[in-house]
Formats: sequence, C-alpha cells, structure tokens
Amino acid sequence: MVLLSAFRPRRPDLTDSQWATVARRLVAATGIAPDGDPDACRWVALRNQPRQVHVVATLAREDGGLHNGYRDAFRLQTECHRLAAELGHLSTAAHSISRAQETHVPAPSITITTEPSGSVSAKGATDDLAAMLLKHAGFQQIEDWYGRRHRLPTTTPPPIRAATATYAAEMLRAARYGVDLDPSLDTTRMTTPANPLGPYTAGAELLRLTDQIRSAESGAGLQQAVDHLLHPEHGALERVREALEAAGEQITDLDDAAYQLADRFGFAAEFVSSAQSELADAGADLARVGHVQRPLTGTRPQSPGLPDSRSAALATSPAAAKAKGSSALGAGATDVGTAVPPSRVSGPRTR
Repeated sequence: MVLLSAFRPRRPDLTDSQWATVARRLVAATGIAPDGDPDACRWVALRNQPRQVHVVATLAREDGGLHNGYRDAFRLQTECHRLAAELGHLSTAAHSISRAQETHVPAPSITITTEPSGSVSAKGATDDLAAMLLKHAGFQQIEDWYGRRHRLPTTTPPPIRAATATYAAEMLRAARYGVDLDPSLDTTRMTTPANPLGPYTAGAELLRLTDQIRSAESGAGLQQAVDHLLHPEHGALERVREALEAAGEQITDLDDAAYQLADRFGFAAEFVSSAQSELADAGADLARVGHVQRPLTGTRPQSPGLPDSRSAALATSPAAAKAKGSSALGAGATDVGTAVPPSRVSGPRTR
C-alpha cells in the first residue's frame, strides 16, 4: 500500500482525474503495471480522504510471474518528485532525483561469518541474484522460519571454507553488493610462511631478496642478488620508478586540481632514477668484493718497530753478530736460521 498526499498544503487539492493520472504513472514507473502490458499486476487506487490516495496492487502478474519490488521505493520517490514539479508543488525541478543518481543506491549488505558450530553462513542475501551467486560459489540455501540463508557444511575443511567464502565475497562485490567478510575467512589477508605479508606480495618478494643479499657468501653471489634491484629493464628500482610515474599520471587524469600531489610522486620517481644512475656501474665492482690480493701480504716489508718472533731470537743469539756483518742478507738469514738451534743447545753444556 502506498500513501500519497498533496505536496504543498497551500496548493489546491488534485481532482479525481489528476489523482488517477498520478496513480497510473506510479504503477507504471515501478513496473507493477507498465503502459500497454495486458499481463501486468492488478491494482486499484482508493481516494477516501482529502488530499490522499491509496494504491493497492498485487505482486502476481496475470501471466504467472512475480513482480520484484526491490527498488520500488526509489522509483516511487523519483516519480513523485517529477509529478510534484509538473503540478507546481515544487518551486523548481532542480531537486528531482535523476536516473544516474538512482542507479548508485547501495545494495543490501551481506555478512559472511563463521558460526560457533564451525559452519560458514551468509546472511542478508534476500534477493535472487545474491542467492544465485552464493549457490555458484558452493553455499547451500536454507529456507526456514529464520528466512532465507546460506551456509557451508560443517564437514568442509578450513582451507576450502576460507577459499569458498573469499570467492563468494569477490563475486558479490563485483555485483555491487556490500559484503562484510570475516577476516579469518579472507584468504587475501592471511599471512602464511609462503606469504608472510598477506596481500603485500611485492613487499614479500623484496623481503626475500633482502634475505638473499644478507646470506651471500661471495661477491659473485652478492652481485647476482643485487642485480634483481639494479637491472636497467627488469630490476625492482625500475619497476618502482615506473609505478611512481604511473601514480602521478593517474592522479592528474582523475583530478586536475591535485597537481601538487601528482608532482610529489613525480619527484619521488626522479629520486629513484638518480639512485639508478648512482649505482649503474656497481655490478662489476660487486663481483670483485672479497677478492683479496694474497701474495701482497707475504712480500709486505716488516716494520722495524714490530719485530717478529724470529728477529727476537736473533737478538739474543750469539750468532746474530756474525749475521749482521754478512754482505748478503738472504744468505745471512739462512745461516742464522741454521745457527739458532746450536746456540740454544750450548746453554746446558756450560753447566
């Protein structure tokens, strides 16, 4: 039943013919009885009080079908504003609701959650489209004294429950339904050893690359790992630079007035480009990391202020004086080396 009244009390009441026209236009706008449809729903308009009319209609069509009254309230509101403007009960028609605004009315919200019994239930899917999408995802429809609802069997394994609930939520959101999905059933938010950062897959890949860099055992291994960052075409820095540039361009396309925000992303992309230029030739240097020139350490001259153990032995040996007078340092060192053991043995003989 729809109750209609005159829009402005100070305006004169409508005549019977005008109220009849209003009633016909309303049932036609809602689809209850479109113009020229012989199989439309039956309806009747009653005017038993001043400035009011009651319209009563059945939802069963003459051809056996049913009228879907899901958006009737919004269609009635739109048509009433148009009628009020045409009949002079609105000062201007600028406040009428357009069809474009009507199409953006949000659909009912659907809640998908886990019940204490362990089964997953979806509540709020009262129309046929939502029910069809839930059935397609794998939910079973139940109609009892609680109304229409959908759920998964309690024997469904937990991974399949989460995957089915996430799939159903994605389809419902694509059909412009509002979906309240239990976080424990949202596979896009779950963190696992293989996906430690949940939906941030790019960050997880860089985290694994960081671990690979830290575990490098040679310059070649370090170069191979860092190449995933510095490659001029496929490296992570190049991808980040392109993403920042694309974000700035998209901001400009969506809103010309947000040029300052777009410039910030452009500056960030330039900073990444500067980092790429700074590290352009670092790959060859990384390959030489850890390669120490071993022979140079053996021929390094001995500091006179830090004598080694052999020079200390020579200083206390009687044969050291003979070694100092030798013209050939190499030969003297050899002679002294052979003379050190006898000098150490001669001590006990004097006792």
